[in-house]
Amino acid sequence: MQAGVVRRHPELRALTRPFIAYHYQDILMDFLLSLLPHLANGISLGLLFALIALGFMLIVGVMETINLAHGSLFALGMYFALFIVAPQLGMFPELQAWYMALSIETRYVLALLLAPIFVGLFGMLLELCMRRTYGRDPLYGLLLTFGAALVIEEGIRLLWGSSEKQLLLPPAISGAFMVGDILYSNYRLFASGFAIVMILLLWVFLQKTPFGAIIKAGAHDSEMVRALGINLSRLRLFVFGLGVALAAIAGVVMAPIWGIRPHVGVDAVVPAFLIIVLGGVGSLWGAVIAGLMVGMVVGITGAYASEWSLMSMYLLFIAVVTFRSRGLFGKKSVLDV
Repeated sequence: MQAGVVRRHPELRALTRPFIAYHYQDILMDFLLSLLPHLANGISLGLLFALIALGFMLIVGVMETINLAHGSLFALGMYFALFIVAPQLGMFPELQAWYMALSIETRYVLALLLAPIFVGLFGMLLELCMRRTYGRDPLYGLLLTFGAALVIEEGIRLLWGSSEKQLLLPPAISGAFMVGDILYSNYRLFASGFAIVMILLLWVFLQKTPFGAIIKAGAHDSEMVRALGINLSRLRLFVFGLGVALAAIAGVVMAPIWGIRPHVGVDAVVPAFLIIVLGGVGSLWGAVIAGLMVGMVVGITGAYASEWSLMSMYLLFIAVVTFRSRGLFGKKSVLDV
């Protein structure tokens, strides 16, 4: 035997190998269990991101305009829901007392139904203002929607103030539950399920109804739709209202997760834009998958390296677009070699 070399006995190695394997398995299981809640949170966040992005994509597809007010209308949906759930009617105390006597479940359902309708109507008014920008330099539409976003945000500050607010929730979707040793939020489970239902309803509407077929045709070739005798102005009005209503629905559902503040729309519009490009412009399921990817990346990095939480989605975007310029499910274009 050479000096300084110690050889382990083969039997000792055989005895210690199972203990080392079990030790690494325990470490891996602990890591996976600690990762599971963040993955679940990322999935719920991604589904809601996808819902925002789908409304954004409908407007871009049919109107060929980037709606920079999309995030502000998302925030407006939150504030309308706040008013519907807990209104401040100082001049009408009897009316407020009667309304607040309704159960929180009833008021929350009303918020889910009415807030998107109000925001959709507001979006239709905005679309009427945008009509003079059609057929002109796209910069006009960008400037108009950017100005509308500023007006909406300042209007929110005047009516509700600048402080952060919280939306009251029914007890049935509040609290948490245990899965093994993991504590998970009831509301995040509800938010995920609600987003899935809304995405499926939108898919059914676009794929199985005549009006959905017209919307898809308008996104593909608006001039051909006009030539077939379809009122393109009415189509754009409806699509814009539908798109911002989807943003408002996402706003109502995300209000308890993100909190309600005037500038919260900025946190929504940037991921929405990234998602529709990442998934491929015009692809519904591409937007859903891209939303899930962004949500999981943001959720995991936020848990383990919070300072990289926002940066992570930009890095994901760069990584995908570098190798696939049209996005995950986008159609081939002249940019592809």
